[in-house]
Amino acid sequence: MGKKAKHEQDEARLKGKVAERQKGIENPEGDAGFRSLKKRLKRVQRKRRTRAIRLRHAAGKTAGAAEKSQSSA
Repeated sequence: MGKKAKHEQDEARLKGKVAERQKGIENPEGDAGFRSLKKRLKRVQRKRRTRAIRLRHAAGKTAGAAEKSQSSA
């Protein structure tokens, strides 16, 4: 579980960097460093989403049904 927190921190850090750099750039498509930063952010987000889907599928139908019944109660 330690890795999960690290990935969330990385994603938050990258989001901050992208927002900060976007303010000072007139043409984001022309800045290679900014493009690569955005690519890294998208890659981290994609990894987080795929991991969540994998864990949901691994939990199976019974675990998903139990979560739904608890959240509606």
